[in-house]
Amino acid sequence: MASRPGGGYDLIVRQSEGAPWRIVCSRDYQEGASSGAVRFARDGSGVFCIDASESNTGRLVRIAVEDGAAEVLAGEPNYEIVSLFFQVDTYEMQAVAYARSRLEWEVLDDAIRSDLEAVAKLDRGDFEFQSTDASDSVWVVSFNKDNGPVSYYLYDRRTKRGTFLFDEIPELSDYTLARMEPISFKARDGLAIQGYITYPTARTRRDLPLVIRVHGGPWARDYWGYNPEVQWLASRGYACLQVNSRGSSGYGKDFVNAGNREWGGRMQKDLIDAVDWAVGQGIADSERVAIFGSSYGGYAALEGMATDPGLFCCGIDVSGQSDLLGWLGSLPRKYGPIRSTIFMRVGNPETDAEFLQSRSPLYKADRIRDPLLVIQGERDPFVPRADTERIIAALNANGIECVYLLFPDEGQGISRLQDRMIFWNAAEKFLAEHLGGRSDESSARWPMSHTTERWLGRAVFLA
Repeated sequence: MASRPGGGYDLIVRQSEGAPWRIVCSRDYQEGASSGAVRFARDGSGVFCIDASESNTGRLVRIAVEDGAAEVLAGEPNYEIVSLFFQVDTYEMQAVAYARSRLEWEVLDDAIRSDLEAVAKLDRGDFEFQSTDASDSVWVVSFNKDNGPVSYYLYDRRTKRGTFLFDEIPELSDYTLARMEPISFKARDGLAIQGYITYPTARTRRDLPLVIRVHGGPWARDYWGYNPEVQWLASRGYACLQVNSRGSSGYGKDFVNAGNREWGGRMQKDLIDAVDWAVGQGIADSERVAIFGSSYGGYAALEGMATDPGLFCCGIDVSGQSDLLGWLGSLPRKYGPIRSTIFMRVGNPETDAEFLQSRSPLYKADRIRDPLLVIQGERDPFVPRADTERIIAALNANGIECVYLLFPDEGQGISRLQDRMIFWNAAEKFLAEHLGGRSDESSARWPMSHTTERWLGRAVFLA
């Protein structure tokens, strides 16, 4: 697969190591996002691919190497294929899985239908295939759960029975964890939006403090299953709402394209509609709603605090872009197709300067009136420290509480365990102060002043 200058890719093959490459088929940037080669057919005459040409979603197809003709084997109009199972000897595809609200399998080969039915009964959760033996008589399968560890089983096709092997993180079984439930609602323009809500285990489901957790990307999505950050929020007494707003991947090209040039627009309105849904259902206390996200989710947190002041009583921004014009203008040309696609989906800094400024939290920071916790990595290649500190300076000038946590050795996001522990400790204190949930040291004040910098572990608190 060779990237194309404007996005997308060419599928190229050659008959031998010394033969020239030949293009079998090409896909544009929209098709390429949901497409890709999986493996050759056994005889080499075709390539199994996930292919979104002539379809809203990526379908499983067999593309002939000779002429590029595609035979559709499986597909679904509104959900992408996320997992495949093939026969170990013939290489033929036997089943595909779609990530709907939960993972669901479609059987392509009746020879394994009874096996999939037997596997599904081994445990609760969503199962996936990990490996098989050479005779294809014994499978290793895993079960992903929302409130416990991933469990692994050895399944014997001859007896139709499974043997428990191990839990990935067995210590999780010692805790009562929260359940994640799929939700859906209609956005204000009628578009169907899906997501998940997780409730704290020891609380009623009425009038809860709510944290809306916005995923990054935004060309990604949240899935059902165990999520440590969600469990952490639930353990502190908060309902956690995850929203796959328009622009999220996994629901087809139309849904992704509905987010084009909608950063700070309809994508942001989907999040507001999600809050209105939770309040309208009686789940959330409208006075205690926080917004929290990383990368694009961090941008959405800043934008939400600026465009809808008063809707969120506080926000947490991790590595979010505050200035879209500056961010897009600084993307290196060496990014090539990725850069072109981002310009198409967000805006072009050379032609859309005024538009991008209107969708940037930095240029409306004077509208923010509620507290923010802002996280920055010193080595972040996408969001420079200087950009983050411009919006913090604007907030400070307006007398808005802004807790700033700088990690000298982090980039985009927080990767090191000790840094994550510092962040979680700071975040739970911040949320407890403004939402009223639990904190190990909820009465402790921030270890800083407006005139000093103070090291805490590897992080710097700045006010």
